[in-house]
Amino acid sequence: MGRHSLPDAPRAGSADPRLRARRRNLALATALVLTVAGGTAAALRGGLLSFEGSCQDDAVHIEVAASPDIAPALRAAAEDARAKNVTSDGRCLDVSVTARESYQVAAALRSGSKSDVQVWVPDSDAWVERVGETTTATQVTSLGNVASSPVGVAVVPSAAKALGWPGKTYTWTELAGEAIRDKKIELGAVDPARSSTGLLALARISAAASRVKDGDVRAAAMAKALSRRTSDSDTQLLDTLPPDFSGSGQDNPGRNQALILSEQAAFAHNTSADGGNDLDLFYPKDGAPLLDYPYTLVDAPGLGTDKSRAALRFMTLLGEAAPRQFLRVFGFRTDAESPSAALVTEAGGRAPQPYARILVDHTSKEAVQEALGMWTITVESARITTVVDASSSMAETLPGSDQSRMDVTKKSLLQALATFTPEDEIGLWKFSTKLDGDKDYRVLVPTERLGDAKGSRTQREKLSAAFRSLKPVPHGETGLYDTTLAAYKAAVASYAKGRFNALVVLTDGVNQDPGSISRSDLVAELQKLADPERPVPLIAIAVGPDSDRREVDQIARATGGSGQRVNEPSQIHAAMLKAITAAGAVNPN
Repeated sequence: MGRHSLPDAPRAGSADPRLRARRRNLALATALVLTVAGGTAAALRGGLLSFEGSCQDDAVHIEVAASPDIAPALRAAAEDARAKNVTSDGRCLDVSVTARESYQVAAALRSGSKSDVQVWVPDSDAWVERVGETTTATQVTSLGNVASSPVGVAVVPSAAKALGWPGKTYTWTELAGEAIRDKKIELGAVDPARSSTGLLALARISAAASRVKDGDVRAAAMAKALSRRTSDSDTQLLDTLPPDFSGSGQDNPGRNQALILSEQAAFAHNTSADGGNDLDLFYPKDGAPLLDYPYTLVDAPGLGTDKSRAALRFMTLLGEAAPRQFLRVFGFRTDAESPSAALVTEAGGRAPQPYARILVDHTSKEAVQEALGMWTITVESARITTVVDASSSMAETLPGSDQSRMDVTKKSLLQALATFTPEDEIGLWKFSTKLDGDKDYRVLVPTERLGDAKGSRTQREKLSAAFRSLKPVPHGETGLYDTTLAAYKAAVASYAKGRFNALVVLTDGVNQDPGSISRSDLVAELQKLADPERPVPLIAIAVGPDSDRREVDQIARATGGSGQRVNEPSQIHAAMLKAITAAGAVNPN
C-alpha cells in the first residue's frame, strides 16, 4: 500500500528504490489530478481531503466497476464511508461498487464505448495497459494501487505432501513440469485470455522456459497441456477440485489436484463456511507475480470537477486504517512484501515457502503480450499463411553484423515455426515483382496442417526447408499491394472455422510496383473482403528502419489486424505474437 497516499505523506516501508520510484510517480499523478480538479489548496479548503464536516442535501455519486474478488472489500469500505457521512467538498460521498470481470471491462473500453462507470479497479495493471494500447479506446488513468495478492499454486493436501510441501520449493517451470510429467497430479488454471492469474503465471512459465534449449517448444508444450484444463473463472476452477480432496488424478478423472490461484482466492476458499478441506499453497522460489489492483479513472477529462474530486476522495479513503482493514479481512495484502502471518497461514502458506518473494516490477508488458499471443495460437490452433518479402533489399547486411536481413528473417521464422503444434496449419508465399509471369508472388508451400505428411516429408519439414531456401531476388522490387490482396483473398476463401485465422505479411520496404493497385483501392478491397463472422486479420510487419509502419498499419486495420515495425528481423517473432494478441482481442472466435 502507500502508493495511493497523498503527496509528501510520510510512510515507512521497504527501501527498494523501485518502490520509491513508483511512489514518487504516484505522488506526481495524484498532485496532477488535484491540480486539474481545481488546485490542491482549493481541494483542502473544499473538504476533499477531510473526513470532517456534514453532508449537504445532495450527494456526489460515483460508480465503481471492480474485479469480483476485490469488489466485496471495496463495497464494505463504501458502505462504511456512507454510514460515517464521509464527504467530498462538503457533499456526501456515495459510492456504488459493481463486480465486473476485468477482461470484459477491458474489452468494452478498448472498443471506445461510452462507459457507465467513473472508476475501474481491475485485478491487474495488465488490463489497463491493454486498453492503453488501442488509440480508439476510452481513456483510462491509473492513480495507484489499492491492494495486492501474489499468484501461486494451490494444491490439495495429499498432492502437496507428495510434492514435499512446505519444505520443498519449486520454480514456476518445475511446478508446471511436475504436473505435466506426473499424471497423478493435474494442474488447472483460469483461461489466461480471461484471467490475470492465469496470464501472469503463463508469462512467468514461458519466460523461464525460453532461457533453455528449445525453450519456445517447451513453453508451447506447457501451454498446450495447461489449455486442456482451463476454466472461465476462479469459481469454476475451484469446482474442479475433488469433492473430498482424496485420491489422485487417476482416481478422479477430470478433477484437478493443483490450481494456479492468487493468495486471496486460496484464502477465500480456505476461510469460507462451505469451503471444505483447506488447500496448501506453493509460492514459486523464482518469484510470484503480483495482482496489483490499480485504481483507475475512466475518461478523466469527461468526469467533471465534482466526480473527479470524489473519485480521488474515495481512493485516499482506501489508504486509511479502517478501509485497509477491510481489505485485509477479505484476504488482500496492503503491503506486498510484508504480509501478515495470519493471512499467509489462512491462504495455505507456511515457512519455508518463500511467500515474501514478490516480483515488485512484475512480468514485463512485452512478456505478457508474447505469452498471450502464444496462448492464442497454441490453444485455438491456427491457420496462418506467411508472406515474405524477397526483394533485393533483403540482401542488405545488418549494421554490426555479417548477416543479411533475409538471413535473420529466416531464423526468426524458424523460431516461430517451432512454437506451433502439429494441429496448426501454416503456409508460405514469397513476393517481389514478376515472380510468376506478371504475378508478383509465388506460393512456395500451400497452407496445410503441420502434422500431415505427403510423400516422405511432413508439412513442418517442408516449411522448414522452404524457410531455409528463401533468397532475395536480384534486382527485385517490392510488389506489396497486389501480393497482399491476392494472399488475403486466398486466406478468406480458405477460412477454417474454430481456428485462429490470419495472414502475416513481412516487408522491408514500401510498394514499388507502379502498375499495381493503389493503396486506397487496396484498403477498400480489403474492407469489402473482411467478414466479422469469419475474421481473418492481416498482421503486417514492417522490417527495418526504411519500412513504413504507418502504411502497413493502415492496410492491416482494414481487416481488423494491425501493423507492427521492428528495427531488425530478430524481433519478428515477438512482433507476431503481439499482433496476434491484439487481433485476438478484436476478433475473438
